[in-house]
Amino acid sequence: MKLSSVCQSLLILTLFSDSTTLALDWPMFRGPDHDGISRETEWKKQWPESGPITLWEAQVGIGFSSVSVADGCALTLGHQDDQDTLYALDSLTGAVKWQHSYPSKLGAKFYEGGPGSTPTIDGGRVYSISKWGDLFCLEASTGKVIWQRQLEKEEGLTLPDWGFNGSPLILGDKLILNIGGAGMTLDKSSGKTLWLSNQEAGGYSTPLPFVMGNTQLIALSNETHFTGVEVETGTQRWEIKWPTRYGVNAADPIILGDEIWIGSGYGKGHGLFRIQGGEVSEIWTNRELRAQQNAPVLIKDHLYGFDGDGGSRAALKCIERSTGKVAWEADSFKYGALSAAGDHLIILSAQGELITAPASPSSFEPLSRAQILDGKCWIVPVLANGLLYARNSQGHLVCVDLRP
Repeated sequence: MKLSSVCQSLLILTLFSDSTTLALDWPMFRGPDHDGISRETEWKKQWPESGPITLWEAQVGIGFSSVSVADGCALTLGHQDDQDTLYALDSLTGAVKWQHSYPSKLGAKFYEGGPGSTPTIDGGRVYSISKWGDLFCLEASTGKVIWQRQLEKEEGLTLPDWGFNGSPLILGDKLILNIGGAGMTLDKSSGKTLWLSNQEAGGYSTPLPFVMGNTQLIALSNETHFTGVEVETGTQRWEIKWPTRYGVNAADPIILGDEIWIGSGYGKGHGLFRIQGGEVSEIWTNRELRAQQNAPVLIKDHLYGFDGDGGSRAALKCIERSTGKVAWEADSFKYGALSAAGDHLIILSAQGELITAPASPSSFEPLSRAQILDGKCWIVPVLANGLLYARNSQGHLVCVDLRP
């Protein structure tokens, strides 16, 4: 039967829509490009005074885990009743597809506690790690455990003061973690250790993949340094000394060409360095962007992020990457978290206000604002397939409809 031109057009639109939807998933912390920026352009950047529609809400337990989204499923971690739970929720309805719980301590050391890593979705599997080293590989559709390990005990590791908070990275057939002084790599199919740098305490950043020359590397932090490591061998190629109070190097680095941005809070600041072979040289350092937990986003040679520590006055700033100079600052937020979609910022204030604004080095001009949460909101908001996911430290998770 011959299709009418209208039917053909609808079929083409449907096929295009499906492929686009798949491409706009957010399957890991900081998204598919590891930069905190969504590829989406067709999403609702402005809404009426009544605010955008909240599609659903859920309670997922205490913690600072963000959300990963793939194949119609949203995943996050939380703690309640002396156990951690990995939740797999229907991305459109919030219904629990499955959940996986295991005994765990809250770990409320000077803060609410709970898990801080974000699950990673890859090839029909979910990879998740607790702050105490409980590592799981599960079937994404059912939650069935494929394999699991207790890395702290099995490998004799030194726990960082606030536990393991970096999220899993999948590269090819490898699972890479910020564990040990310079990382750890496992076979993603079996969980077998391929290499472990050492038993020392790692940092809190998520491993960042990059290529230098013809070599695949990762960049990650420990308590005193940021380092570049060969994925195949675990060989350290370079390191940058970066001691921060309490050893909290948590913000992920940002790499562009042969230059790397790093930063941390507690008054430390940030800097840009050039990497040439195994040599590192400083381009600039200053204290204008003290990123305690969440890395900024880089858009057209400008960094957008929060300068300061949670619970204190922390301004949203725009910094020229190449010079470190402040382009503008907006100091009314008292901390928060942000991501971006295209050339627009998606900001969640520490008090739960959702704000959109163009990523402009000229000025900060919000397009829309809406109160979508309360409590402590330090967790990065996630846009995937037109839906915005945001949560607070007590586990109140909301899904806001920003589809056009």
